[in-house]
Amino acid sequence: MTRASRLGILALVLATAGISSAAAADETFAFDKNHTLVGFRIRHVVSKVEGRFRDFEGVIAIDRQNPSASRVELTIQAASIDTGAPDRDNHLRSADFFDVAKYPTISFKSTNVEPQGNDVYRVTGDFTMHGVTKSIQIPVKSTGFAKTGKTEKAGFEIATGLNRKDYGITWNRAIDQGMLLGDDVELNIQVEANKKEAEAAKTGG
Repeated sequence: MTRASRLGILALVLATAGISSAAAADETFAFDKNHTLVGFRIRHVVSKVEGRFRDFEGVIAIDRQNPSASRVELTIQAASIDTGAPDRDNHLRSADFFDVAKYPTISFKSTNVEPQGNDVYRVTGDFTMHGVTKSIQIPVKSTGFAKTGKTEKAGFEIATGLNRKDYGITWNRAIDQGMLLGDDVELNIQVEANKKEAEAAKTGG
């Protein structure tokens, strides 16, 4: 074997090792529904009404060495909205608001992650609601990692807002001192996510 051939093989091995290392840096965590809140608040007359979505799926690919390479996806079933009042929830599911028959899901898919220091990240991504997709930036705070038994967990919290009219949700009603509902929605998302085992570990491969 010539020296050039040996160098070529060595370069290929090193490149493959680099790819493997990069792939291994990703750790996949799935949202734990029993310990995660996907909630919101909106002004109603002179106070605020709180609600949450009960049915959702979220996955985070975390690269601890290079956080900018991390990714997150979240899909919410709009019909799972729960404000504690069945009649109000049915109205929110109707065409006046989320129109869940036509737009059954609300979703977010990250396109960029920027560390801001102090465990805070600016996550940019495509947010889709009511058939409208916009690129938004969300401040995300990491609340750390921990183990319970054999399960490793990661925590995150998001406190941000959006204007519902930007997504075509415009229903309102005039009252003596203005409008029944506010336009700005406060989002409160508290994530506890469980690390997923590698497929090889599951199958014993």
